[in-house]
Amino acid sequence: MGMVHRESLTWEEIVPFSPFPPSPLRMVLVSPVNHFPHFFHSRAIQHTCMLLSYLLERKADKEMMIMKLKKLESSMRSGRKLFRLGNMVHAMVAARRTTQLPDLVPRVCLTASNLNRVLYFICDTVLWVKSVGLIPDIDKQTWRNWATKCYYYSLLMNLTRDLYEISWRMEQEAQREKARKENSSHCDEQDQDLFSFHAGGLQPFLLLLYHTLRKHPPLLLDTVKNLCDLSSPFDQLGIYKTNPGVIGLCGLLSSLVGILTVARPHMKLKY
Repeated sequence: MGMVHRESLTWEEIVPFSPFPPSPLRMVLVSPVNHFPHFFHSRAIQHTCMLLSYLLERKADKEMMIMKLKKLESSMRSGRKLFRLGNMVHAMVAARRTTQLPDLVPRVCLTASNLNRVLYFICDTVLWVKSVGLIPDIDKQTWRNWATKCYYYSLLMNLTRDLYEISWRMEQEAQREKARKENSSHCDEQDQDLFSFHAGGLQPFLLLLYHTLRKHPPLLLDTVKNLCDLSSPFDQLGIYKTNPGVIGLCGLLSSLVGILTVARPHMKLKY
């Protein structure tokens, strides 16, 4: 499977030291990669506030704390709107790059995912224009549904790519185990279970999946992130209703994975 590597930046290059906080205009107009840490920090704080609000809502003496948490959550959500322009440009550039991938499945999945992200950011920008009163005659619910669906389809395409690569990696792992078994005079019980994946059975499949993901942490992190991100569109589209606590927890986990992959570029799944 051919891979096209993204550009890797060090943490110091992404968040250069400055005694003054960056202006919102500068964060929007600079390279989209540069403001990813700010985006993930805001997203992590937003979902942490959502989770804490849910956990505290049954406590009678915590009304003031819940109010402050919800206000901070709203502020973080509004602040993330500043990054939409940069994210839109980044998605367009990424879609152009993924059209050049040699492998058909990743090329189709990632290109479709990035195009849906562009549509999502467009819908989200329209909602922001509505919220600030620039164009009041906008059907907010319709545009919100369109934005959620675009986000949902983007995640589905990302997960399809993840599942494809997991299956490909598992096949490679099984072939390596087969070759090692044929070249050795004996194999232990673990090797035998791993090799018996082709013979069927849940236990050999799970064992092979475990070995595959253990050897490819970026693939595991990307899959976990996409699965966590599904909680919000699932709830908004009525596919699987949940609660703010679950959405906040999943969003926080997704944000932490995002921060980790920015701080450690080698942990980010490459094209």
